[in-house]
Amino acid sequence: MWLLWALLSALFAGLTAVFAKIGVVAINSNLATAIRTTIILVFTWVIALSSSQPADLLRLPVRSWLFLFLSAVATGVSWLCYFRALQIGEVAKVAPIDKLSVVVAITISVLFLGERLSVREGVGVGLIMCGALFLAWK
Repeated sequence: MWLLWALLSALFAGLTAVFAKIGVVAINSNLATAIRTTIILVFTWVIALSSSQPADLLRLPVRSWLFLFLSAVATGVSWLCYFRALQIGEVAKVAPIDKLSVVVAITISVLFLGERLSVREGVGVGLIMCGALFLAWK
């Protein structure tokens, strides 16, 4: 089941890049990011509150709050950079470089979370990196 959700994530992330490129044509990229983030905020709260109890919010551990906060800051900075890159660059070049986040995430998970990569997975990470750079290279 995780594969279906991951594929849907990839589909919608791809749509995000194309829609965002069209959306930032005539406005400041930071304003575009703020508009998008506000819509996401409302959308996700509606889903979260319809699928959980409000009291669950009060029972979150401090560690969860801390790392969700850090994740949110990283996401916000990433989106600001991504929208600016889309505004001045081509989707076909920006999107693959953005997907180097896969390589960054896997590398950090190995270094700090103790996850291990098989040789096959290591080769896959290398291919992702080479593919992203190849697509972005003029």
